[in-house]
Amino acid sequence: MQSRRQQFVDELSIGGSRDAEGETDTAIDRWVWYAGWSDKFAQILGSANPVDGPYFNFTTPEPAGVVALVAPNDAPLLALVSRVAPAIVAGNTTVALASERWPLVAIALAEALATSDVPGGVINILTGKAAELVPWMAGHADVNVVDLSGVSGELRADGERRAADAVTRVVAASAAERRWFDSRAQSPYIISGFCEYKTVWHPKGA
Repeated sequence: MQSRRQQFVDELSIGGSRDAEGETDTAIDRWVWYAGWSDKFAQILGSANPVDGPYFNFTTPEPAGVVALVAPNDAPLLALVSRVAPAIVAGNTTVALASERWPLVAIALAEALATSDVPGGVINILTGKAAELVPWMAGHADVNVVDLSGVSGELRADGERRAADAVTRVVAASAAERRWFDSRAQSPYIISGFCEYKTVWHPKGA
């Protein structure tokens, strides 16, 4: 992304971004910030649990599996990065629906990812109409977590119902996290929404 910085700035400007340079730079920094957590978040989110018995008891975070995301329209690059980054740092694969209003910058991001160190198939970016795609994403049996940060109203409610029928966890950015340029939009605890937790018992002395 750094080598394509001007391309992102230009495409955000075409899309009407009020701070195309700031959004591009913050998106790049957010990737770097989350990358730094890749070998550390388990220590923050996991725990050694006290138990009444001759056992060790540990809880560790593990990838949930496939995460489907709907990117918000209000910051088409930064919001997309802010939701995809914690999902893949947790070890998941993602299917992300780009901003319906401003999809061009997401296509540029897909091109950058194709020549990066991200393994093929880890980040899959779709473009299209949310009303057509969200019901399928939320109700798909192979999706483990659906992030509905980019939809609201009846479409959001329908996505939640379909996710419940498919026993799929629903997550979304909080009001604080939706201040995309703010440092509160990035946190190791956001990663936890894209994790499953395994608790292991082990006898002491064995």
